[in-house]
Amino acid sequence: MENSSVPGAITRRRALTVAGGVFAGAALAQAASPAFGATAASDADAIVVGHGLAGLVAAAELAAAGRKVLLLDQEPEASLGGQAFWSFGGLFFVDSAEQRLMGVKDSRELAWQDWLGTAGFDRGVDDPGGQDHWAYKWAEAYVDFAAEEKRAWLAGLGMQWFPIVGWAERGGGLADGHGNSVPRFHVTWGTGPAVVEPFEKKVRAAVADRLVTFRFRHRVDELIVTGGAVTGVRGAVLQPSDAARGKPSSRTVVGEFELRAPVVVVTSGGIGADHDLVRANWPARLGSPPKSMITGVPAHVDGRMLAITERAGGRIVNPDRMWHYTEGLKNYDPIWPGHGIRILPGPSSMWFDATGKRFSSPDIPGYDTLHTLKSITDSGHDYSWFVTTQKIIAKEFALSGSEQNPDLTEKNIWKLLSRIWQTPEPIERFKEKGEDFVVAKTLPELVGGMNKLTGDDLIDLAGLKRQIEARDREIDNPYTKDVQVMGIRNALAYPGDTLSRTASVHRILDPGAGPLIAVRLNILTRKTLGGLQTDLSGRVLNAAGTPIAGLYAAGEVAGFGGGGVHGYRSLEGTFLGGCLFSGRTAGRAAAAATAS
Repeated sequence: MENSSVPGAITRRRALTVAGGVFAGAALAQAASPAFGATAASDADAIVVGHGLAGLVAAAELAAAGRKVLLLDQEPEASLGGQAFWSFGGLFFVDSAEQRLMGVKDSRELAWQDWLGTAGFDRGVDDPGGQDHWAYKWAEAYVDFAAEEKRAWLAGLGMQWFPIVGWAERGGGLADGHGNSVPRFHVTWGTGPAVVEPFEKKVRAAVADRLVTFRFRHRVDELIVTGGAVTGVRGAVLQPSDAARGKPSSRTVVGEFELRAPVVVVTSGGIGADHDLVRANWPARLGSPPKSMITGVPAHVDGRMLAITERAGGRIVNPDRMWHYTEGLKNYDPIWPGHGIRILPGPSSMWFDATGKRFSSPDIPGYDTLHTLKSITDSGHDYSWFVTTQKIIAKEFALSGSEQNPDLTEKNIWKLLSRIWQTPEPIERFKEKGEDFVVAKTLPELVGGMNKLTGDDLIDLAGLKRQIEARDREIDNPYTKDVQVMGIRNALAYPGDTLSRTASVHRILDPGAGPLIAVRLNILTRKTLGGLQTDLSGRVLNAAGTPIAGLYAAGEVAGFGGGGVHGYRSLEGTFLGGCLFSGRTAGRAAAAATAS
């Protein structure tokens, strides 16, 4: 994997539209090589590698165009939908009906300002060989998509969204810097499974129509290259498995396969479950790689297809860009090895490093994930602490994952309304059963429990008390010099936060808000932001910047588009959306390229 950096200036030049990219890509493909179309030696018109969200979307688009598709995955049928199934279902929209309902004024221009300030593209934006050249173009196209067609397209498929829009990644404090200027995180009614459902239905209908064939337990080990074009795949047939969704499955090989098609679409995901790969690509700008991490994705998210596609000539760019969370909990009831759950926090908990030193701005809950990650690694430890109250966790804590939000996932309005008068049951279960929670009536008892949990006596009672009391004195007036308290009051000016995500301002040491709670926060692996470089049609490029005939990529394996549509950071709600957008784009382009 390359790590070179090619500096370049960012311009405001508009990229090709998505439709233009698709048709231009098809025309270029036909000019560069013989017309595609299934031959007598082909097993299908297209092979899609990976049955996660991007793969399902790509397969659905190919089938809608009448193409015959083989959909391969090393996992059993139970894992159809991949990581998306486990997600909270957050989607990034711009100027949506939900935003307008909440009084949020958003625009394409504001969203693009936020995206550029967050992405920080600096690797050859204007150079066709630059690592950020196509990523920038994809970013422009994606923001246009999020501001225009995206919501209507998904609503037409039956999706709905919780009316209160969340405000994720609030940023580093400047208008043109990192972060969302306004709330844009739309939670899908039904969470991740409801995002997967319409595309799974489309693909299963195509199976019934004999346009799509599932090949579960087919692990691709090689892309077949003939005359410079990708013409198929080879690999191993794995032992049948009845492993439940998310559980590790057997890697016992029981056979081999070779399949041919004029188009192969790689949608195999990132590297988040392979901690060795994460550490190997860890950038120096984020400090030393953590020695201890927990895992936010199932074990099959192993990054294998990145290296396999690279061997076939594909170019990997921005491999040092990644997105890992700082608020991870060890799951008391794990599904996959090292299973971690992320707290999606509101703004009120106090955040301390492992030694009990309070983080400064922008290391505030919900503001700047990667800056806080760097602050944690700089502390010399792999964990940090929230010190908070029962009143705060009852209102402000949410847990990532469809399985941790049964009210939203099951579309149960009564359960959802119960959040108004009680702490959500999943939060209470983690507080009672999870090893990362310490609950106490007094601060001395809390500090004793924190030091007992870690076994290193790093927290000094007097020092922690001094910092909490100093913060608590800032509550007396509606104005303050404490940036976090300012942020709480700013949050309460947004109706969505007042209703569902921010507790009223109070002292941490107020007995009426207790008990006191400390939460040990682990570093949680999650997303790969770099990947295979693709043009606006989703065609994989080689080192010379030339499309490889017959080869497309979408989803996380392609950095969600272009080899890194997010740049250095994410605005959140953009991972599922990146799979949807890039899967649709690659599927449509591959269908156009195989037109007879």
